[in-house]
Amino acid sequence: MTIAPIRPGTGAPPVQTLPPGRWHGRLWVSDTPLARPERYLGCVAEFERSGLWPVLIPHDQRFAANGEDWIDDRGRLAPAEHRIGSADPESVLARWWDGSCCEGACLRPFGDRFPGLARRTARKSDPLAEAGNTGSVLAARGQHRLGLVQTERPSDIPALLGWTGMIKSTDQVAELSAVLRSWEDRFGATLIVLGFDSLELSVAAPPRTQARALTVAAEHRAFSLPTFTGQPGNLREYAASLVRARHWRFSWA
Repeated sequence: MTIAPIRPGTGAPPVQTLPPGRWHGRLWVSDTPLARPERYLGCVAEFERSGLWPVLIPHDQRFAANGEDWIDDRGRLAPAEHRIGSADPESVLARWWDGSCCEGACLRPFGDRFPGLARRTARKSDPLAEAGNTGSVLAARGQHRLGLVQTERPSDIPALLGWTGMIKSTDQVAELSAVLRSWEDRFGATLIVLGFDSLELSVAAPPRTQARALTVAAEHRAFSLPTFTGQPGNLREYAASLVRARHWRFSWA
């Protein structure tokens, strides 16, 4: 199957020959897992010309059980891309911040107030190249289908699709994409995996010190509390895992 770019006015030739697949609302998905991981890298290389950003879709039985409504415009959340720009990422994370802590000290050096956004990290690698490399490695390791979405920014994809993966915590998918935009700008963090209730990002400019990573860790905790509580350790230990880490994963399971 060949998918032609659908960005109006470009007149560009077809992206490349892809495996059989079909459209689910605004997301094209391959029918079978990606057999050639280099195809992901090729789609990333074509993005600036095609306007189609590739996401890897991990194997999950819940897709079939739910009729894939998670990627359908008729799902529980309507597409909300028009609201992304009106959401302030810092205000969003401050509202999502949970100041409670069962151990009392797990949030040190912070407390019941969100500490604000971490400063931008200087980039030493290209975000798209980093995303292509990380995505192709993940594609080689697991059973991922290939998805394509017309978008100007990968961060906008959850809002564009009305993605429902985080609905156990919030139904504000535009605000979620606003935070992803901020991470895209500050850390070169680029969406590469779209799961049933999980997201994975390639990170071109991760925090390089423990001090900087602490504030990033607070952002992660506000963004996805289940991700933080689903692993051992306190905020300092979580931050240590983010120093120079080029792959971030979030789950709302």
